[in-house]
Amino acid sequence: MKSCLVVDDSRVVRKVARRIAEELGFSCEEAEDGNQAYETCQKSMPDVILLDWNMPVMNGLEFLVKLRAMENGDTPKVVFCTTENGIEQIEKAMSAGANEYIMKPFDSEIIETKFIQVGLID
Repeated sequence: MKSCLVVDDSRVVRKVARRIAEELGFSCEEAEDGNQAYETCQKSMPDVILLDWNMPVMNGLEFLVKLRAMENGDTPKVVFCTTENGIEQIEKAMSAGANEYIMKPFDSEIIETKFIQVGLID
């Protein structure tokens, strides 16, 4: 079973994203900031990470840079799920190693489409 890490400081967003990912056949873990996500990835690298940008302790972009520098850190597909919608932010995220970008609010159809685009599901 493929694994998904949902990283968002909003418990509600984490629960919604988790439910969607589980319905798509993924096992899920959650982290409420980039630091928790980094610790989770040190233990077990997920197949995909749904990543918020604006979080306390370590934001999504900082986490992504640290993730990509880790051993096997280039393995997970990273999909930013954020309210940051400026072209500058999107370019920063993609340059740092994001595979896709989703605007909040999102739904199951949007996440499924992105998972298909990055080759996680058929």
